[in-house]
Amino acid sequence: MSVRLVVVTEIISPYRIPVFNALARLPEIDLHVMFLAKTDSSMRQWRVYTDEIQFSYEVLPSWRQRIGKHNLLLNKHVTRALRQANPEVILCGGYNYLASWQALRWAKRNAVPFLLWCESTAGDRRNLYRIVEGVKRTFLNDCSGFVVPGKSAFEYVRQMAGSDDIFVAPNAVDTKLFSAQCEVAQIRAARLRGELGLPDRYFLYVGRLVPEKGLSDLLQAYANLDSQLRSEVGLVIAGDGPIRAEMEAAAQSNFPGNVHFAGFVERDQLASYYSLAECLVLPTHTDTWGMVVNEAMACGLPIICTDVAGCAADLVSSNGILVGVSKISELSDAMRDIATDPELRNRMSAESRRLIQGYSPQHCAEGIAKAAFAAVPRGNNYQRQLENHAVSTL
Repeated sequence: MSVRLVVVTEIISPYRIPVFNALARLPEIDLHVMFLAKTDSSMRQWRVYTDEIQFSYEVLPSWRQRIGKHNLLLNKHVTRALRQANPEVILCGGYNYLASWQALRWAKRNAVPFLLWCESTAGDRRNLYRIVEGVKRTFLNDCSGFVVPGKSAFEYVRQMAGSDDIFVAPNAVDTKLFSAQCEVAQIRAARLRGELGLPDRYFLYVGRLVPEKGLSDLLQAYANLDSQLRSEVGLVIAGDGPIRAEMEAAAQSNFPGNVHFAGFVERDQLASYYSLAECLVLPTHTDTWGMVVNEAMACGLPIICTDVAGCAADLVSSNGILVGVSKISELSDAMRDIATDPELRNRMSAESRRLIQGYSPQHCAEGIAKAAFAAVPRGNNYQRQLENHAVSTL
């Protein structure tokens, strides 16, 4: 007998579709997903891959307004949609929208277990605000259990909620898709470099161009490399955002050197950039995870990442180098070490491909299913069924 699971989440993210598809394929789960909006065009330019959706879903009527750095999203008919969906368990992806609180209140009123899908970590800069932390703690205290992507979020939730009902569903992208696209791109490497205007060798950053991603640190770290190395290895920045013009102006002082701004790159083109790079660099100051690390590892890239990224404790070990936030000399040293040592790059590349196998959409779906079944009285039978192919635990 299946469990009726309703997921309440913000937008139709490309990296969530494969997870929900895998979850819907589990015979033990009867899945329905409620999206609060189709996308957020003010922050994300990606295509919405509705043609790939293989699960039951709906997009609630919504109104969105950005007020400074804050994102206001209001929805209609939340409780009506929940009543019609008739969940046995609710999994809510966050606490920062009014709809999340409405769903929590509806679940309490109707005695439906309510799980929070939480990616927050102690390194999240939003945690510096006491009011935010107080509101979050209130929300967490009313939850039946938690789903987290990895070690950092696990420890944060355990500290905040004092709960043992925490299940790991490792954050995942479509690793098979990226790996296959990477193989095709490598066959066409020479042609792609010309088409995309890429240097023969380069470090790669992928993500939004916003201050908290540490792009100023990256440009400074690249500038600090010796001139010979900069003449041989460029820096490619794939993404767009409000500080792009500022970063382009700053990059002009990097001579010799080649800093190429590729602009926003759609998912199906990203593998071309990953496959031809020396390594991925994520110099972020705050990041609940960092899905670009998953994508890059699926393409066999070494990783340089700051230690505050949510993915750092899980994904970056012998396949890369962790550096401190705004530690520009550490960042430069890491870039130099990887760029000048082909044997090190090859070892890290192989490790990235090996490690990412445990972060597939199927692994994530199984972790969510475990949490859902644990929340209902008849979940013990399902727990026994999954013992032989359990998701990696912390």
